[in-house]
Amino acid sequence: MCGIAGIVGTLDPKGSDISAMLRSLVHRGPDGEGMYSDGYAALGHRRLSIIDLEGGRQPLRNAEGTIWLVCNGEIYNYVELRQRLEARGHQFVTHSDCEVIIGLYEAYGDRLLEHLRGMFAFALWDSRSQRLLAARDHLGQKPFFYIAQPKRFAFGSEIKALLGLDPALRQLNLAALDQYLALRIIAPPLTMFRGVHKLPPGNLLILERGAQPIVRPYWDLKFEPKIDMSEERLIDELDERIVESLRLHMVSDVPVGAFLSGGLDSSLLVAMLVKRLGVRDLPTFTIGLPYKQFDEAPHALNVATRYHTQHHELTIQPSLKEILPDLVWHLDEPSDPLSLCTYQVARFARKQVKVVIGGDGGDELFGGYDRYYGNLYAGYYGKLPETLRRQLLGPALTLIPASGWYKSVGHQLRWLHRLSFLEGSERYAASLSYFYFDRGRRRSIFTDASNAELASADAEKALKAPYESLAGDAVDRMLYADSKVRLPDHPVMISDRMTMAHGLEARSPFMDHRLAEFAARLPSSLKVRGRNLRYIQRKLAARYLPPEILSRSKQGFSSALPYVLKDEYRDLYARYLHDSELVRAGVFAHAPIQALLQDHLSGRVDHGNRLWLLINSEIWYRMMILGQPKESFVDGPDGGEIATAA
Repeated sequence: MCGIAGIVGTLDPKGSDISAMLRSLVHRGPDGEGMYSDGYAALGHRRLSIIDLEGGRQPLRNAEGTIWLVCNGEIYNYVELRQRLEARGHQFVTHSDCEVIIGLYEAYGDRLLEHLRGMFAFALWDSRSQRLLAARDHLGQKPFFYIAQPKRFAFGSEIKALLGLDPALRQLNLAALDQYLALRIIAPPLTMFRGVHKLPPGNLLILERGAQPIVRPYWDLKFEPKIDMSEERLIDELDERIVESLRLHMVSDVPVGAFLSGGLDSSLLVAMLVKRLGVRDLPTFTIGLPYKQFDEAPHALNVATRYHTQHHELTIQPSLKEILPDLVWHLDEPSDPLSLCTYQVARFARKQVKVVIGGDGGDELFGGYDRYYGNLYAGYYGKLPETLRRQLLGPALTLIPASGWYKSVGHQLRWLHRLSFLEGSERYAASLSYFYFDRGRRRSIFTDASNAELASADAEKALKAPYESLAGDAVDRMLYADSKVRLPDHPVMISDRMTMAHGLEARSPFMDHRLAEFAARLPSSLKVRGRNLRYIQRKLAARYLPPEILSRSKQGFSSALPYVLKDEYRDLYARYLHDSELVRAGVFAHAPIQALLQDHLSGRVDHGNRLWLLINSEIWYRMMILGQPKESFVDGPDGGEIATAA
C-alpha cells in the first residue's frame, strides 16, 4: 500500500515537479520515498512497507534497467507468479510482490493483467518503446487519477498530487457536482475537477509518445451462465472460495488485524480466519458509540469473545465540526457520513497494526441492501392502476409526516410510491437518489447559468448504463451496476482514503475478483429471496456465527449522523450555508437553500441528507477550489475524542 505519482512529457530537470507531487502523498507512504527519471518520464513512490521490508523500495526495475514500475497495492498471488516466471528464466531484482508485474509484462505484454490477483494501481514505463502502461484493479480497490495536457501527462494516487503539480487544475467540474448531489458518488471518468480524470476499475491505460492516452477495459464481471448445483454444494463451494481468498489476503511480512463491526461481513471473516485458517490472537478493532440504537460494539465483543481474538474497543463521542475538513481533504471530494466512522477506526487500529482485513464488498456480492427487494416490491405496487396511485394513494401519503428518521415508515412508503411510476434503470437510479436531490430538486438549487451548462447532463447515466447493458433479472442488474459504480466509488473509495490517511492498509477478501466471479454466477434467488437478503451468505455464516448475529437487521451509524448530531448540524448550517461561496460564485441559488434549511429546522420536512451534501460541497469548494487551508476551518480540538478505551 503506497502512493504513486508520475509525469510523462515536459519535466523539470531538477525534479521539483515530481517531488511536489510526492509531498502531498506522504500519509499514504510514511516509510520512504523513491524517484526515477530519464528526462522524458518521471515516476515517484511513497512507501508503506508490507512485503520485502528491506528490499522492496520503488520504483522497481527489470535487470537491464529498461522497464520501470510504481505500484500501489498488493499482488496476492505473487509467489505462484514468481515461481512461474523464474522457470521461464526471468531474473528478479527484489523480493517485492509488485515486481512480478515487470516479469509478466516481459512475458505477456499488456495481457499481463490476465494473471494478476490483487488490489493495485500501477504505472509501468518501457523506456525502449517510450510507452506507459497503467492499470487499476478489477473492482477498483486502488485509485488512479490522471491529467492529459498538450505537452504533459501526469498521474497520481490522489488528486492532491496533481494539484501540487499544477494549481491551475483547481476548477469545478459542474457535471460531477450534479452527480454527487444526485447519487452521493462521483463515477469515472469524472472527478470534481474539470481537467482531472479517474481511471475506471478493470481498465488499463496506454500512452505512447506523441499520442493521446487510450483507455480500455481488460476485465468485466459476468453473471452468466448460472452455476447449476444443489444449494448445499454451492454453500460448500462458497465456503472454500472465501477461505482461499482469506489465505491470499493474509500474505504479509507485518502483523495483520481485522476490523470487527459486529455486522455480518466482518464477523464472518473474523470467524473464518480463526476457525478455518487457524489464526491465533487475531487483533480486532471496534468503535463504540454512546447511542444504544447504533452501537455495534456489544455484538463485536460477542464475536471476539467467541473466537478469542485480541480485541480492541474504543468508544468515541462523535463530532463533525472539527473533523469534517480533515475528511474532505483526505477524500479530495465532498465526504460521506461513512468516512467519519472509517477514519476513527483506522486511526485506532494503526496504533497496533499496519494491515487490516475489512468486509467491503459483501453487500454488493450477495445482495445486502434493502433496495434490492424494495425495487421488486415497487414493481408489485406499480401493478395497481396508475389513477389509483396518483389520485388516492399519493394524496393519502401526504398525511404521513415527512420529517424524522430516514428509515421511518413514512419515508419507505413515499420511496415505494415514487419508484412505482418508473421502470428498469430509471427506477434503480431513483431508488438511490430519493434521500438526495432528484432532477427537480437539483434544478431548483442550481442557478439558471448552472442549469444551462447542465442541460445535456444525465447524472444518473453512470448507474443506468451498466444496468441496461446486462441481460438478466433485476437483482443481477442492480448488483452489476453497484459493482461497477457504487462499490468502487463509495465504500471502497472511502475505505482507501480513510485508512491511508493514517498509513494503514485495508484488505477486502470479498473483493477478490475470482470470488466475485463465482458470486455473480450464483442464482439471484440465493441472494435476495423475498425480504431475505444475503440468503446464501447467511446460510454459510450459520456454520460460524451465533443466531443473535445472524438475526440482526442491518445497522448503520453513518446514515444516522444528520439526526443524532442535529445540534452540531445547526452550527454547520450557520457556518457554511448561510453565507455560501458556491452561491457567491453563481453555482447555487440562495433562496432554495434557505428554504431547505427552514423546512428542515422547523421539523416540517426531512432534508438531513440533502443538507449534508450541500455542507460538504461548500467545504470542498472553499478548500479545493478557493484554496483555503484546512486549518482555517478548525476552531477547536479534533472531533471524536476518546471517551473510554479497552
